[in-house]
Amino acid sequence: MAITRREGLHALAGLATAALPGASAAAATLADDASTGTAPAGGLQALAATRGLRVGSCFAWSRPDADRGSFANPAYAALLLRDCGLLVPENEMKWQAIRPSATRFDLARLDAMIDWADEARLPVRGHNLLWHQPKWMPAWEETHDFGANPSRAAHDLLVTHVDTVCKRYGARIRSYDVVNEAVNPADGTLYDTALSRALGSPQATLDLAFHAARAAAPHAQLVYNDYMSWEPGNATHRAGVLRLLEGFKARGVPVDALGVQSHLVTQGVDARASVQALEGEWRRFLDAVTAMGYGLVVTELDVRDNALPADIAVRDRAVAEFTRGYLDIMLSYPSLRDVLLWGMTDRYSWIEGFEPRKDKLPRRPCPYDAAFRAKPMRAAIAAAIAAAPPRA
Repeated sequence: MAITRREGLHALAGLATAALPGASAAAATLADDASTGTAPAGGLQALAATRGLRVGSCFAWSRPDADRGSFANPAYAALLLRDCGLLVPENEMKWQAIRPSATRFDLARLDAMIDWADEARLPVRGHNLLWHQPKWMPAWEETHDFGANPSRAAHDLLVTHVDTVCKRYGARIRSYDVVNEAVNPADGTLYDTALSRALGSPQATLDLAFHAARAAAPHAQLVYNDYMSWEPGNATHRAGVLRLLEGFKARGVPVDALGVQSHLVTQGVDARASVQALEGEWRRFLDAVTAMGYGLVVTELDVRDNALPADIAVRDRAVAEFTRGYLDIMLSYPSLRDVLLWGMTDRYSWIEGFEPRKDKLPRRPCPYDAAFRAKPMRAAIAAAIAAAPPRA
């Protein structure tokens, strides 16, 4: 029997003793806030629903006692239950996680995540069916022997992967990042892998992934997902993505939307001036995408506090203003209905390990801080949602 969001929050508060130090109090406080209506803005998803939108986040698998951004961590699960109307596995659907060899799948962790989301009545996006870069494919794939008929073997390997995932979860997943980050930002060309070399070309590989996904999940939104962004230095990447989308359209490849990862990088303390400087080129890119008939999805939103001082209040204010300006632009496009955060709290953000600040101070890229307290960024997200034109 499915649980309501309020029941889930109170259950998490009851599980607080299983959480790590500090997380138990956070879980109990979040549960009390959500049930009494004193949570900031009453929950982001409740606000988003009034505009015909959904807001969500990535989440992970872990043991119940692990300090991770997992559904099994009561404090983090409470954030998901209060603020989210949509979830996406952070890493657990990627080939490295579920495909230990060419002949074997391991879906136990992903199953547990989707089962929990179902119980919480939270839909799940699929991320991803093919991350088409050599360094992000499993090591066995780059050394795999595709045999005497490599094209047929590569075709079967990819189609089996897509079929296995899509058919296992059926209508439980209604949107997939089918292909992730296939464009090289350095020159706008497509990455090559052992798989694409066996199939004959990167283009043939990406096309096959989408056709296989349409056949296996005819109900689902099929998304090409990439991190081309609006900051300076991304023009070549954006141009490569546009060429890819144009090619998909010309060849009749079943791609429904562009996933705009939205790993933003602040440009200075004056965030409003930064937004004004970036908006023109960014809108031209989005206009070109939507003119081809593609929808938009914000798939992985967080903000790196680059070029900002150590002072937390100054940093948080600039991040919030940068986030608000970006979302105001994105939400002005009617085809955008889903906004997903790449993590709810700074405590578990991938950015700290990926690109630490030069001054060694902790990053603050998410709407909640490391102690699960709402930050100005959360208020900015809520304000942008509240101001968005309503969807039908």
